[in-house]
Amino acid sequence: MNTLSYKTISANKETVQKDWVVIDAEGQVLGRLASQVAFMIRGKHKPNFTPHVDCGDNVIIINADKIRLTGKKLTDKVYVRHTGYPGGQRFATPRLLLEKHPERVLEHAIRGMLPKNRLGRRLFTNLYVYAGGEHPHAAQQPKEIKF
Repeated sequence: MNTLSYKTISANKETVQKDWVVIDAEGQVLGRLASQVAFMIRGKHKPNFTPHVDCGDNVIIINADKIRLTGKKLTDKVYVRHTGYPGGQRFATPRLLLEKHPERVLEHAIRGMLPKNRLGRRLFTNLYVYAGGEHPHAAQQPKEIKF
């Protein structure tokens, strides 16, 4: 009997090939960029993707302060957080967040697209967001990617 045998290869921590990638966010739409970055951080663009393993790339995003929001989202969208104290609900719009902490708008969008478990929290550490055009990761020799 001549049968072919195919085995499913599951990646693990030792066999995963992680790359460094730089993405310029200038003029990009927030949600579209965030979904593509979450896809890369998760590792779904790789042929050896394994759902329970961190097999994604390390992503560096520059010019996060020049991100674009469509429609009236800049003023109408509301981020809600709670301090933990009674009556401690706080509200912020993307306009306020971009003025104070420009990186957080992009980080919030990408974090919401990752799994809500231990793996998702571990994957989020592979994201580096910077407001300006410079980043301190030149030693890793990241590849520039255009979307």
